[in-house]
Amino acid sequence: MDTIKGYHAHVYFDATSVDPARALCAAVRDRFGAQMGRVHERPVGPHPMWSCQLAFEPEAFAQIIPWLALNRQGLTVFIHPDTGDDLKDHRDHAIWMGAMPALKLEMFDKKDG
Repeated sequence: MDTIKGYHAHVYFDATSVDPARALCAAVRDRFGAQMGRVHERPVGPHPMWSCQLAFEPEAFAQIIPWLALNRQGLTVFIHPDTGDDLKDHRDHAIWMGAMPALKLEMFDKKDG
């Protein structure tokens, strides 16, 4: 089994939901000590929508994920582990809350298939 170094939760939003997304990400940061990335008001990397990344340790998973499930206010949240294999982490190990827009996976090395 791959070693999980941490997790990323990407909160997706648009122009009408940017404020609730900022508030949600700040709440996770303040409540659980997750690292909050920039609030991107454009698609970045493999993400097809505007997003904000929350990074946290494996030990925080059991607290953060249930809290997000109950407090995401209809926002889509894409969660994946960080094992060092970006393609597998985004494609094979993904956890979704809400809609599942297609990711731009072609940016990752396809050596695994």
